[in-house]
Amino acid sequence: MAETSGGPSSSALERDARQIHGDAPVSPGSIALGVIIGRMSEFFDFFVFGLASVLVFPKLVFSFEPDPLTATLYSFGIFSLAFVARPIGSVIFMAIDRAYGRGTKLTIALFLLGISTVCMGFLPSYQDAGVWSIYLLAIFRIGQGLALGGAWDGLASLLALNAPEKHRGWYAMIPQLGAPIGFALASILFGFFVANTSEADFLSWGWRYPFFVAFAINVVALFARLRLVMTKDFGDLLERHELEAVPFTDLIRTHGRDILIGAFAPLASFAMFHVVTIFPLAWTNLNSDQSIGSFMLVQVAGAGLGILTVIASGLLADRIGRRSQLVVGAIIIAIFSFIGPILLGSGQTGISSFVIAGFGVLGLSFGQAAGSVSSRFTQGYRYSGAAFTSDLAWFLGAGFAPLITLGLSSKFGLPFVGYYLLSGAICTMLALFLNKRLLARE
Repeated sequence: MAETSGGPSSSALERDARQIHGDAPVSPGSIALGVIIGRMSEFFDFFVFGLASVLVFPKLVFSFEPDPLTATLYSFGIFSLAFVARPIGSVIFMAIDRAYGRGTKLTIALFLLGISTVCMGFLPSYQDAGVWSIYLLAIFRIGQGLALGGAWDGLASLLALNAPEKHRGWYAMIPQLGAPIGFALASILFGFFVANTSEADFLSWGWRYPFFVAFAINVVALFARLRLVMTKDFGDLLERHELEAVPFTDLIRTHGRDILIGAFAPLASFAMFHVVTIFPLAWTNLNSDQSIGSFMLVQVAGAGLGILTVIASGLLADRIGRRSQLVVGAIIIAIFSFIGPILLGSGQTGISSFVIAGFGVLGLSFGQAAGSVSSRFTQGYRYSGAAFTSDLAWFLGAGFAPLITLGLSSKFGLPFVGYYLLSGAICTMLALFLNKRLLARE
């Protein structure tokens, strides 16, 4: 069990707030709703930026670059900054957690996320502000990444700890629903302005509204999550050191190997994550005459299928086991890595099929990707271990996916999209095999 250092995880204010809630237990349904709302708000913010990285920033911020492909690659470079900043944010906010409590940490993190996102809505163009437009966009994106590192509230861990043994796969998939829901909402909002405004109006003011909406969603998510963080059940877990923030150096010294294995275990689904969501929009925008508004409706339909397959992953995992489910998902992604490039090169119908089928495959794998080897973390390190493992997995698997796949496919051909997905599937299977071997020795 880890010792608390630097201050209590539960501040005096939080303990006082928990007294207001009395001894009433928190229902799994309330925890699940809080988890979904929290994850949805985070993914909504990130997908709003991802969609703007394709549709807005190449023309607004990188307008000095005459080649649309190069401008989009520049935009994807800024996109990746959040995933570099996220682990740093976890280190900073874990220290805030130990010193001032989970509620303080969560409030600061979500306000930073909301402020960074809404500030993007006021971003000046390169024509108006010159290179400062790029600098400001990078600063705001780094702010998003730092904030997301601090938004880890432990609610997913609380949900897992309350899960019946025979239904752990079902409970594990619940936080993952936030991704397709957040993407669908962001796509609907962006698609509305793309379809109902002229290109000049969209680039002038239409694209800004989704960023303003993101701030409002963050406020709602903050209160939903604080309501649970301040409950007695959550406080009891903190007091028993089951969800305690520990120093980064202590965590690495004790569970460094487990973090590394845990980061590679979900790499298949994380590698596919932005290849299905952001990359096809960029490819269509650059290489197809299809209406972007209608294509975004296809993506919303794909997200709807993704929601269903995430749910299906929970049912399947409870039958065959979570690790077996991840292996099955990795194998399906490996197969899709050969089929996907063929679909992408088959015109509008093929690209739409790539998105729909890709979301279906992604949901089956992504639904069980979170905390796939979290059982290796000892009790006192579970909360921090899950956070840093997630940070590293997103950095390795998803952070540079749009930049790499668009760059390689544009220069060497669409098969390189498949090679990227295949590499993620191989990493997942190797990590799960290594984890099984290590468990057998213990």
